[in-house]
Amino acid sequence: MSNAPHWDSPVLQSVRPVVERSRHVAVSEEAVESVASWLAYEELPFPRNLSTAPYDPDADADRAIDLIMLVSCLNFAFTDFETHEPFIVERDGVQLVDTDGMSACLHDALAADVPLLDGSYLAGVTRDDLDAIFQGSITMPMLEERARILNEVGEVLVDRYDGRFHRWVHDCAPALYADGDGLLERLIEEFPRFDDVSTHRGRTVRFYKLAQLALWSMQGAGLVALQDLHRMTAFADYIVPVALRVMGILVYTPALEQAINARELIPRDSDEEIEIRANTLHATALLTDAINVRRPDGRRIVIPQLDFRLWKAYHATFWPHHLTRTIMY
Repeated sequence: MSNAPHWDSPVLQSVRPVVERSRHVAVSEEAVESVASWLAYEELPFPRNLSTAPYDPDADADRAIDLIMLVSCLNFAFTDFETHEPFIVERDGVQLVDTDGMSACLHDALAADVPLLDGSYLAGVTRDDLDAIFQGSITMPMLEERARILNEVGEVLVDRYDGRFHRWVHDCAPALYADGDGLLERLIEEFPRFDDVSTHRGRTVRFYKLAQLALWSMQGAGLVALQDLHRMTAFADYIVPVALRVMGILVYTPALEQAINARELIPRDSDEEIEIRANTLHATALLTDAINVRRPDGRRIVIPQLDFRLWKAYHATFWPHHLTRTIMY
C-alpha cells in the first residue's frame, strides 16, 4: 500500500478491516498491476457537468447546484428487482439508461414548469407524482422510497435553507472534511438519506456513495472547489464492481458468483454486500496508485476519475451485477 493521500480518507480507513476479514470477495493485486499497465495510458479526463449536461446546459450556478443535489437524492435502484430489466428512456433515437434516463425525465419535468428544485414542492411530492415524471421502459423501482426521501429533504430545505439546496452549499466550508463544517460531513448529518453506513462485525463501515458523488458532480461542474479532493474515494455502487470483476480485479467465491449470475437478491448489510462494496473501494484506490506510478507529474489522477472511467464503460453492460434493495446506490 502506498502513502498516497487518499489512504487518509475516513472512508478508506473504515473499509480496511472489512477487506482484511473478507470471506466472499478478494482483490487480485496481480490483476491490478496488469490492468494499470494499459489503463494508465488512457486519457482519463476530469469529467465536467456530470449531473446536468446535456439536459440543462444553460443553468446558472445556483440552479445547477439544486439540480445536481436533486439527482443525487434519487440516484439509486434503476433495475426491476423481479424482471431484472433496467430503466431506459429514449430521446432522439438514443437509449438513455439508469441515471441518464432519470435525468432526462427530470429535465422534461422542469421544462414543463414542475417545481422540482423547490423544497416546498419536494416536501409534498407523492409516489404518483413521481410515477408521472419517470416514464420509461419500466416503472421506476422504489417510487415510494423516492417520494419519502424527497419529502424528508424538502422539509429540511424549507425549515433551514429557504427551500433551496444551493443555500445549504454556500453555508458549508468548501471541503469534504472541515472539523464538522465540511460539505460531506454536513450532508450526512443534516440529510440522513446520505448517511450511507453499514455495521460489519461490530464496526461501522462508511461508504458515503451518493454524498461523495454529489460533491464530485459539483466539483466537475466548477460549482465548488473542494480543498481536500484527494480524500474522496470511488462510489460503491452496482456498476464499478462489475467493471472490476470483468477485469479480474475482484474475485468472488463460487457461491457468490452463482448468486449474482442467477440475479438473486444480496441482502442489504449482509457480509456479501458489505464485502463487495468495501473491496470495490479498496481495489480502486490500489488501481489509482498503480496508474499514477506510470503517469508523469501533472497527469496523475484522483480516484473519482478512475471511477468515472469504469462506470461510463460499464453502466449499460449486460454483465450481471449484484442486486440489493437499498436507497444508497
